[in-house]
Amino acid sequence: MKYKTIVILAPHTDDAELGCGGSMARMIEEGADIHVIVFSIAKESVPNGYKKDQLKTEFLNSMEVMGIPEENITIFDYPVRMLNYKRQDILQELVNLKDQINPDLVLIPSSQDVHQDHQVVQMEGLRAFKNFTVLGYELPWNHITFSAQHFIKLERKHLDLKWKCLQEYTTQLNLKRSYFTEEFIFGLSKVRGTQIGYDYAEAYEVFRIID
Repeated sequence: MKYKTIVILAPHTDDAELGCGGSMARMIEEGADIHVIVFSIAKESVPNGYKKDQLKTEFLNSMEVMGIPEENITIFDYPVRMLNYKRQDILQELVNLKDQINPDLVLIPSSQDVHQDHQVVQMEGLRAFKNFTVLGYELPWNHITFSAQHFIKLERKHLDLKWKCLQEYTTQLNLKRSYFTEEFIFGLSKVRGTQIGYDYAEAYEVFRIID
């Protein structure tokens, strides 16, 4: 894969793994330098019985399993579902990170993602990184539709690592959501792989490709 420095914008703590965890595993295997930016640790949404920063802890554990060094992780603490009130702050943070990292590839939520926080991160991410290659990752439970235009081939081992990372999120596993299961993770990747004649893949919307 030609991309060596990648930035992933995740509105919430598990979005990067859910949307592009298999791609992350492959990129790391191939020597890429990945930076993950999280905008909300969703303290307001943590289930009863857990510490308010539990999702942050789970995210950091997940990143350790994935192999992302701590210095490549940036975590903001904006209130969940309120990012639209912090648009300019978020844009400025992204501009600062753009200048520091200068990535080859930026992965952001899809333009068809209807979650309000995801829409903010998508739009401000596109503003900040408009002169870079930008792809939108897939989170089907939030989409009205999705344009699968770019595919990253994956092996079973990449999906195994993705699922291993997601298993660090005990709060989310306990909610028993249909998309937070091994069956869903492998099933979606199998569908995307079938579209390109391969065993597994993750699909992306193309915002801009710059060579």
